[in-house]
Amino acid sequence: MGRTGYRVINDFVRSDQSIIDGCRMIATSLLGDVMGRMRVMNYAIKPVNEPGVHMAGSALTVRTHPSDNLLVHKAMDIAQPGDIIVIDASGDTEHAIIGEIMSFYAKTKGIGGFVIDGAVRDRLGIAKLGLPVFAKGTTPRGPYKEGPGEINTVISCGNVPVSPGDVIVGDDDGVVVIPRDEARVVLEKALELAAKEKETMRSIGQGLWDRSWVDETLKKKGIEVETAEN
Repeated sequence: MGRTGYRVINDFVRSDQSIIDGCRMIATSLLGDVMGRMRVMNYAIKPVNEPGVHMAGSALTVRTHPSDNLLVHKAMDIAQPGDIIVIDASGDTEHAIIGEIMSFYAKTKGIGGFVIDGAVRDRLGIAKLGLPVFAKGTTPRGPYKEGPGEINTVISCGNVPVSPGDVIVGDDDGVVVIPRDEARVVLEKALELAAKEKETMRSIGQGLWDRSWVDETLKKKGIEVETAEN
């Protein structure tokens, strides 16, 4: 029997690589739209990187004490290339969960990035590395290495449930979580929406965008457009 408060599962079923590669080409806004605006992490979890970041990969989940990163170190050793380490640190920003050294180690291993419901430090160094890192905030205060924590259990990150193997996609807007068993359908719908939006942009450029839906929607709601008096 393991020690209470600790649980480490060293493997999980990852999402299909072709789906991950497809999601890498899709904006998080479109993926969120086709999931009914659900599965979108809280806006406070933002990229530490320079503008232009885009990541996609299977979630390797970690739940850790807000001031501790022992289990995060173990997760980096378990991780396979392309995995996104998603960390539930209870949203606390008093202690950094990772910094530049851990980020550099993760990059040398081919880890796809980090998403942290908590804080990081060494922001400039992380940004220069180019490894995608999303976090709730920054602080110079470091973590302890005592535990407890869990690896590859269901966690909450940014108010969204995350299971090991879910597809994690992040860009300048934030992070979305796609359940592994729904990922192929979500990708297909997102590609359809992307094509539709591309056509809308073409119509706008040509001055052909049909705006009749605005008045039709207002009419259905019983709203009249008044004429200003002279």
